[in-house]
Amino acid sequence: MKPKLLIVDDNSMLRAATRRTLESNFPELRIFEAADGKEAFIQIHDHLPQLILMDIQLPGENGLKLTRKIKTKYPNIVIVIFTNHDLQEYRDAAFESGAEFFLSKSSNGRGRLTTVVKSVLADD
Repeated sequence: MKPKLLIVDDNSMLRAATRRTLESNFPELRIFEAADGKEAFIQIHDHLPQLILMDIQLPGENGLKLTRKIKTKYPNIVIVIFTNHDLQEYRDAAFESGAEFFLSKSSNGRGRLTTVVKSVLADD
C-alpha cells in the first residue's frame, strides 16, 4: 500500500508548491489536500493518511485545535505543524496540541520537510 499524506492549508498556491516538492522526492506518496478543518476530516476519513502537514491559520478552526481533534480520534497519524509563524509560543502550543514536528515555511524549514517525511515514512 502506498503511503499517504494530507496537506491542510488554505493557500492553494502553497499547497501546490508543497505537493510538487513532495511528489518529486517521494513518487510513491499519495498526496491529498484540504483547505480547512471540515475538508481535512473528510480526507482523513476517506484516505487515512500516515502524515499530515498542518498550517496554524485556517478558516474556521485553527490548526492547533484541529490537531487536538485529529489526535483524539486518530492518535497514530503523525502531524507536522507547517507554518509561517516560527515563534516559540507557537512551537510550544503545537507540541502541547499533539503535533510530533514543527517546521517553518521558510526555505530552511522547507529543506527539512523532505527529511521529516522520509523519517516518518521509514518508521511506517
